[in-house]
Amino acid sequence: MLKIELPQIPSSAWQCEIGKQWANPYTTRYASNLDDGPNHGMPLGGFGGGCIGRGVNGDFNLWHIDGGNHTFKTLPACQFSVFEQIEGETPQVYAMSTTPPEDVSLSSWAWYPEGKGTYSALYPRSWFDYQGVFKSHIICEQFSPIWAGSYQEASYPLATFQWTVHNPTDKEITISIMLSWQNVVGWFTNAIKSPDVKVRDDGSPEYEYQPRLGDSTGNLNQLITDNFRVGFLFDRIRMGEQPSESEGQWSIASVTNPAFEVFYHGRWNPQGDGSQLWDHFANNGTLGDHQDETPAKPGEQIASAMTIRFTVKPGKTKKIPFILAWDFPITEFAQGIEYYRRYTDFFGRNGKNAWSMVRTALKHHDMWRDRIIQWQTPILQRPDLPDWFKMALFNELYLLSQGCSLWTAATENDPVGQFAVTECIDYRWYESLDVRLYGSFGMILLWPRLDKSIMEAFSKAIPKSDDTPRIIGYNRAKAIRKAKGATPHDLGAPNEHPWEKTNYTSYQDCNLWKDLGCDFVLQVYRDYLFTGSRDQHFLWECWDSVVETVHYVKAFDLDGDSIPENSGAPDQTFDDWKLKGISAYCGALWIASLEAAIAIGNILADNPPMDPAFQSDDYPHDIKNAIATFSQWLNQSRAIYHDTLWNGEYYRLDSETDTDVVMADQLSGQFYAQILGLPNVVEKEYVKSTLAKVYDACYLKFHDGKFGIANGLKPDGSPMKADDTHPLEVWTGINYGIVAFMIINDMKDEGMQIAETVVKQVYENGLQFRTPEAITSVGTFRVTHYLRAMAIWAIYHVLS
Repeated sequence: MLKIELPQIPSSAWQCEIGKQWANPYTTRYASNLDDGPNHGMPLGGFGGGCIGRGVNGDFNLWHIDGGNHTFKTLPACQFSVFEQIEGETPQVYAMSTTPPEDVSLSSWAWYPEGKGTYSALYPRSWFDYQGVFKSHIICEQFSPIWAGSYQEASYPLATFQWTVHNPTDKEITISIMLSWQNVVGWFTNAIKSPDVKVRDDGSPEYEYQPRLGDSTGNLNQLITDNFRVGFLFDRIRMGEQPSESEGQWSIASVTNPAFEVFYHGRWNPQGDGSQLWDHFANNGTLGDHQDETPAKPGEQIASAMTIRFTVKPGKTKKIPFILAWDFPITEFAQGIEYYRRYTDFFGRNGKNAWSMVRTALKHHDMWRDRIIQWQTPILQRPDLPDWFKMALFNELYLLSQGCSLWTAATENDPVGQFAVTECIDYRWYESLDVRLYGSFGMILLWPRLDKSIMEAFSKAIPKSDDTPRIIGYNRAKAIRKAKGATPHDLGAPNEHPWEKTNYTSYQDCNLWKDLGCDFVLQVYRDYLFTGSRDQHFLWECWDSVVETVHYVKAFDLDGDSIPENSGAPDQTFDDWKLKGISAYCGALWIASLEAAIAIGNILADNPPMDPAFQSDDYPHDIKNAIATFSQWLNQSRAIYHDTLWNGEYYRLDSETDTDVVMADQLSGQFYAQILGLPNVVEKEYVKSTLAKVYDACYLKFHDGKFGIANGLKPDGSPMKADDTHPLEVWTGINYGIVAFMIINDMKDEGMQIAETVVKQVYENGLQFRTPEAITSVGTFRVTHYLRAMAIWAIYHVLS
């Protein structure tokens, strides 16, 4: 007989006590920024199909079911509960959350005590290890089928909860595990169909999102028995076969066999005291086997529950899976703009396939778990990588499901669909290009086809224009939305039409930014190199836009020295920090991007296009002309960059601001040149001197290195201005990028010390699974669920 063992939780998984209460968690810096508190756990669900979150207290509390939108609310009736009884003893029965409802609902239920066991997470797996309450040793392992290189299973909107129960006593133990679920079909769509865009206190645009929480009219629950599968299907009365955004299904399910008893209750009131369920369940681990498919009346709420009861003999172990699946096949952006989700390529598009997902999950979940382990094990077994790094490396990938991600169904032009992740939930627009300069390393290393699809979307957007006028939040000036030839800042927002209507953000006029075009060229060349240097078709897709955007950026060179000048307004990724003249940051990116553009051009000059769409009578002369122009600009830029900005220890912030501030990320362009094998922007001796100064002034002298690298400080560690914003913040993703830069320049020990500092600030202060862009020395953060933190994969890349 197959021996069942308790799950082995990796030593590198993040861990805290179940129901942990943080004494002094980080709090938000601005009143308008999102702060849902520290009760966050690993998200469940694949990429782009919606996800849910289960907090460290056991609540299901985060609902990203409507594409691009965020709802954080505990639904107490959505819950696991456990009954345990040893013969002759009083049963122990708990709902497996440590937090009772704040209202009077479910008042008959008993709730699991705080601190009795541990919560662990190593994305995409997490564990509740319950200890000190039950006589049994009980572990719930939860995961979704996500692993590197999966372009199918990673899109599935489902989760497996593998319960394992070990009996360490000398008596038989009866266990019953109940999964209850409220019917929330129809809740997750915006009730405001034409939301007005407003500007909030930090100058960024936002729109109102009002989900239809509680709108359950017409919802119904159906018991399903299907061979060895049993569960409930949650649906809604529909007017037609074609579903709308909010129409679809949820399903909960498990398995049955002669060793398991199944009990159920098909329709109960989650707003009542819960005694309809609890009186049965707490007595003997059963339910009343009540079926009722009556649709909910206006104002009525309904839920279902199922329980699996079994006996565990002394010294033995049993395990049983539960599946949660949801099928909402359509994402609607602006009214009438609808896309099918990627998973519909495999399960159909009528919104009636939740049970098909259940059947697939019950058949394949063990294999999926093995694939996750096979992917992670080579990294987890590396002795040169510390556990804190392995933990954060995997856990920071949470954003690919929780970051309001979109993943559309495949088309002829997009064979793996279109993918996008928001910059963050506060700044709810997609794939901010400056942020993904560092933040996209996880995607290009693990799901490269998706990363390339994003760069192709930017390429298609560069030649387009949008002359719609709007007010710029930073200075209240007027500007057009998108200039022809400008690389857009982002691929749009969920209240409009992502991919087609770009440059949503209006805090700054991003048509004036000096880094975006450079970022585009560097990421195109990186994606080509990182995928084997064979995909010339990808380069041809992007080439015309490379040429156009390089010329667009060059137009900001007003004095003819071949380096575009910053304007004295915040016109780059540090968009609250003014640079003027030639800047170290943008100048280095410009030089590196010219090298990348020339490298791309040389590849294409040697590889004629196979696609007729790219063939030209001028080939290869038009490419060689572009290379010649770029080479001329490059030589002129190189001749002045170092001499203009070098001060003997590091590079000055810019050529026209009278300050000795040390900008931490000043040589980002040099970092990219090194990882792409391009000629150095500056000589190695200047790189090492600069990094040593950054380490000393911006890390060691910034509160004795307790927080990480601040963006910009004077050589003695003091601020330019006491009330500075971005210069005095520690940006998590920028820190990880600089650490990678340090490692490839012989500062591995210093770099890993910084990375560990930042990781611990996040994971020891209630910021897990909502990593912010910025933290401060006074225990505040700015904007959580931030894309740039996936830059930790840049560290892994250079270490490998």
